[in-house]
Amino acid sequence: MTPSRLSSSLTTALLISFSPFALASHQITLGAWYNYANENDNLAGDDYTKNGDFGDGAVILYADGAADEGQGNWSYSAELRVGPGSFSDTLNNSTGDEVSLHKAWLGLKFADDYKLIIGKSQVPFGWKTTNFWPGDMFQAGYGDQMDVGLKLEARKDKLNYNLAYYVQDDWWATSTDTTDDNRHWGSSTTYRKVGTFVADLNMAVAPSHRVGLSLQSGKLEDLTSERSDSLTKLNNRNESDGDHSAAVVYYKGEFGPTFVNAEVIQTQRKMPGDLVSADGIASKYETMRYAFEIGRSAGDWTYYLDATWADSSTKGNDNGLIAAYAPGIRYDYGPGWIYAEYLTQNGYIDRYGDVVADDYEFSAVYLSMDWYY
Repeated sequence: MTPSRLSSSLTTALLISFSPFALASHQITLGAWYNYANENDNLAGDDYTKNGDFGDGAVILYADGAADEGQGNWSYSAELRVGPGSFSDTLNNSTGDEVSLHKAWLGLKFADDYKLIIGKSQVPFGWKTTNFWPGDMFQAGYGDQMDVGLKLEARKDKLNYNLAYYVQDDWWATSTDTTDDNRHWGSSTTYRKVGTFVADLNMAVAPSHRVGLSLQSGKLEDLTSERSDSLTKLNNRNESDGDHSAAVVYYKGEFGPTFVNAEVIQTQRKMPGDLVSADGIASKYETMRYAFEIGRSAGDWTYYLDATWADSSTKGNDNGLIAAYAPGIRYDYGPGWIYAEYLTQNGYIDRYGDVVADDYEFSAVYLSMDWYY
């Protein structure tokens, strides 16, 4: 489905489903987020390093609503972030600024167990960490994904399943703003993901215990034509001549107040030919990634540990296994949450989705607070 057809479908759904708009419940929520960061690494001139800085603030506006029971089958949800803490890459997002429409979708419910979601929504792939950052770590591009397209959510007895098709990863023609931490799916002058199919199936194997499998496959669009004229392009147009795929097997469980999540992710990306020729990069990138989370809730407090590992299967990449750990504490003070977290890692995942080590070392302490009204 092209972006224009998606827009037409969304408009039609709005006209049909929102006629009884007044017979509904709506909620507007204003939020704010602020962060203290003390980061240290062994790289010279790292723009992202902070030495005891307060910053990354953001104002967040949420809009949620649904038809009253018996008055319609629609619902909606949107989240607008403004500020440096919007977790959006200004060089590669749809606004060119510290403004991000993180999600915006319309839901149409069919019977009790089926719901169609149209717009930018959560990609159903594995599980999401207690706090997306720093917990996401080496899930990197496969954790907290938000893409633009269609998604069907369904459940049948002990089974939950999702089927989705995402036209692109963000609103604009060259945006690659697909995840909260970003910078894992190319850039506005290299490549982005398009035409992605996703399937997720998870099953209850015991009370409070589920196992699941998620698959995704799509195209990679060449964006090298967006560079300056100094770069000679082999053909003068964008092409979806690359592809990507990924699979995850996962588990989610609860033992009273204790929760445990685990998953194994296999990823593969075949890069667009012009990008390979222009930048001299590998034609294919492959990784194996592993994620584990354990935590416990006690009243208003939640204690947790996120751990991830990644190993490259890319030809010529001999960096070996890298690891990252992030223990944290979250306190529910009423209008929001306060987080205290530590992060340490000895490598990272780059824009091509591959493992980079090169004796890289990073550690950080994060104190953050959000508030909602």
